[in-house]
Amino acid sequence: MTAATRPDIDSPHPLTADQIAQFRRDGYIKLKDVLSADVIARYGPVITAEVHRLNTMHLPIEQRDTYSKAFLQVMNIWTKNETVKEFCFGKKLTRLAAALLGVSGVRMYHDQALYKEPGGGITPWHADQYYWPLSNANTVTAWIPLQATPMELGPLAFAAGSHKFEAGRELGISDESEKEISRSMREHNYPLHETPYDLGEVSFHYGWTFHRAGRNTSDRPRAVVTIIYMDEDMRLVAPKNKNQQTDWDTWMPGAKLGEPIATPLNPLLYRG
Repeated sequence: MTAATRPDIDSPHPLTADQIAQFRRDGYIKLKDVLSADVIARYGPVITAEVHRLNTMHLPIEQRDTYSKAFLQVMNIWTKNETVKEFCFGKKLTRLAAALLGVSGVRMYHDQALYKEPGGGITPWHADQYYWPLSNANTVTAWIPLQATPMELGPLAFAAGSHKFEAGRELGISDESEKEISRSMREHNYPLHETPYDLGEVSFHYGWTFHRAGRNTSDRPRAVVTIIYMDEDMRLVAPKNKNQQTDWDTWMPGAKLGEPIATPLNPLLYRG
């Protein structure tokens, strides 16, 4: 499909100064009508087909741990399918990511599909950047549902303002993180914002924003693809845990400590 005939994934989406300020205050923002129904109809089935093809989790849900019950997870699909790459490199999303972060440009960290199956469990409280050996907090994840996502499907929920709260950042996603971060958010009065997503609505959150998702109590999957963007000048720092070492090896092979992360797996996606 040529740029002239494909659905629009490149044109600017309106973004006001108030919305940028809201994102930086709350650590997240939900934006309606970012993607058209035509875009989702074009790219959603291709992403879903790749998730089914590449998924390696085949245990029944009742035999999995809490993390594995939360969703089927498939990463870096853009490297395996040209249509998915086309979607992930679309300028509409990358331009929004750079504007929200207030940086000159953004690189790919990685994409990942998060498909919460019917009967799938909670996604425990966590902050993504626990896993990332990155030099600063200029990271943002676009959370992109491939259908309207009512409460019964388990939409993403955020603790508003929690990207400024440092306790709990040492916890990976787990039963412990669900318990401890939930308690901390209540005790420090960080409000839980948990609302449905309309078709075409996309949220963006900082890497240090605490978030979770409820169970999928419906009879259909919650199909979501996420794209993690980082400041084009992001540098690699020494890993603080084994998960960060794994991320270095997997998503930034060849990157060197203290230098900008500009490997073939971390292409520049947008520069203003």
